[in-house]
Amino acid sequence: MSLAELFVIALGLSMDAFAVAICKGLSMQRMSWKNAALAGLYFGGFQAGMPLIGYFLGTSFRDAITSIDHWIAFVLLGLIGANMIKEALAKEEEEEKNDSFDVKTMVPLAVATSIDALAIGVTFAFLNVDIVPAVSFIGVTTFVFGVAGVKIGNVFGLRFKAKAELAGGIILILMGCKILLEHLGILSF
Repeated sequence: MSLAELFVIALGLSMDAFAVAICKGLSMQRMSWKNAALAGLYFGGFQAGMPLIGYFLGTSFRDAITSIDHWIAFVLLGLIGANMIKEALAKEEEEEKNDSFDVKTMVPLAVATSIDALAIGVTFAFLNVDIVPAVSFIGVTTFVFGVAGVKIGNVFGLRFKAKAELAGGIILILMGCKILLEHLGILSF
């Protein structure tokens, strides 16, 4: 997997965390770089950890399903992307303002935004991706987007939340299609 492809996946995965970080920034009375960095660490850490777990789960079953791995990657990325698009297009509900950055608040948010990364980790196992640089890149990308999301949310509010989720969903679906078309010999990069 090329660095460009990995960046596109990292970008797509980070959009959920970015959207939630925007909401966290919106709930802050005054911008705090400490809280922005904390949000980035939670989101980036979980976005790096979940694909690592998925990778180890995937490698356990890789030999049994190698002949259909491209279909699994296509379906997983497609479902994750479609769900992100559905959430982005759903009627906006009033977000509960919670300006807390404590563990009880941030861990569930980080887990919720990184579940899709678990499935990406399984996909990485089937594609024989070098996992340490991949999860590091995803974690750093999400950290940056998490910090930026808090700042943007604090300045601009919810205006970009749906657009970020929509972009992330489209990116993941396109990556799934690319993987499938490459393995079927229809597309080559």
